[in-house]
Amino acid sequence: MKSILLVLALVGCTCSIRGQQKKTAVAAAVEQLRRAMVDADSVMLDKLTAAKLSYGHSSGHIDDKTLFISKIVSGKSDFVTLEFADQTISIDRDVAIVRHKLNATTSDSGKPGEVHLAVLLVWQKQQGAWKLLARQAVKNQ
Repeated sequence: MKSILLVLALVGCTCSIRGQQKKTAVAAAVEQLRRAMVDADSVMLDKLTAAKLSYGHSSGHIDDKTLFISKIVSGKSDFVTLEFADQTISIDRDVAIVRHKLNATTSDSGKPGEVHLAVLLVWQKQQGAWKLLARQAVKNQ
């Protein structure tokens, strides 16, 4: 009986460790995305986003991967500072749901501004890497 309980405890610990490792990997991908958006790094943005990206803005406009990256790289969407706060991550197999508050100073097409949003990110593990599959933002009250 003791050996069965020991095996169950070890399995539980292993699952918990794997779950934490996945959350750490997703958090790292989110941070890479944040930095790539500030730096307008097209190579990193391409690497972190899925081919079928659906990127929803708080205005209701939806970009695909190509449009999302081109807006960042061209300066049409320019993040001077970008902070993700109150972040939560939940994972089910190969899908991660990330929620956070986005606070930023912007210079979209050279026009200074501020943005405060609540954001939902959906990440999927594809070929061993976490890729942003979908994003939806709403205005933060």
